[in-house]
Amino acid sequence: MDRALNTLPRQSIPQVLVGFEGADDAGVYRLTDELALVQTVDFFSPIVDDAFTFGQIAAANALSDIYAMGGKPLTALAIVGFPSTTAEPEVLGDIMAGGLDKLNECGVALLGGHSVRDDEIKFGYAVTGTIAPGAIRDNGGAVPGDRILLTKPLGTGLIATALKKGDADPGHVDGAVAVMVETNRAAAEAVADSRVRAMTDITGFGLLGHGLEVARASDVTLDIDHTRIRVLEGALEYSARGYCAGGLKSNRDFFSPDVTFGDGVSEDYRNLLFDPQTSGGLLIFAPAAGADTLVTALRSAGVVAVEIGTTTASGPTRIVVA
Repeated sequence: MDRALNTLPRQSIPQVLVGFEGADDAGVYRLTDELALVQTVDFFSPIVDDAFTFGQIAAANALSDIYAMGGKPLTALAIVGFPSTTAEPEVLGDIMAGGLDKLNECGVALLGGHSVRDDEIKFGYAVTGTIAPGAIRDNGGAVPGDRILLTKPLGTGLIATALKKGDADPGHVDGAVAVMVETNRAAAEAVADSRVRAMTDITGFGLLGHGLEVARASDVTLDIDHTRIRVLEGALEYSARGYCAGGLKSNRDFFSPDVTFGDGVSEDYRNLLFDPQTSGGLLIFAPAAGADTLVTALRSAGVVAVEIGTTTASGPTRIVVA
């Protein structure tokens, strides 16, 4: 996709405040000096067995991009790929009910959608929200000295891969599902009035891939202490057993040239940091002076945020993992 987008001629539309060029979570289009639209789309194939739960995860994941930009999601359009001959319509009904459950939780109106026949089930949403132009949290705002916060543990991709292989502990799966169905609404609302410089959510490119997008856009280096990162129970075990999805391997191949690891970072942890996440947490870049207050505000909102590193002036590599 990145290579394909780079072949497109650039548009010149003054109302576009955030386009696809900066690898941000969503696009932003200014309507007035005080109001802009923020838009995103996301869909994927099932990663859990239960249809209702899959719908919840898909909705939480799609809404996350709006929250990561600092916006408020308002409406959603469902995107469905469904095999008309090998799956019962009731399965699709359960998927859509799960998605609606999360839309209702976040006050988002379902306006309709579009479906196609597909050999594999796919589901997600195109989401539209609003944002004040001055409140956009894009990838390019971090500066040296910022502290880096993460709001969810890592490891959903490793656990989901073990589940697909039929070798995941049910307790580990339950832990991953609890993280994936949790929306980022509370986290986004907790930081809405704070001095957050940049923000993104951790999804398919993993912590290091999405962190690298911020490092490049902001021209800084991220210094990350991997021992501070919360890890889902079982994730490192599945890494050691080789349950690494193709996306993890692609992330590692693509992003490794911009990452330096300390000798104390094991291979299992390296896999974890490249692991594609579904409905992952927010990665928040905040001024040092207000970071402790921000962590307190997040925890008061029920969000267990942890500080995982700091930003420094741009160095030989964009990310250093100690």
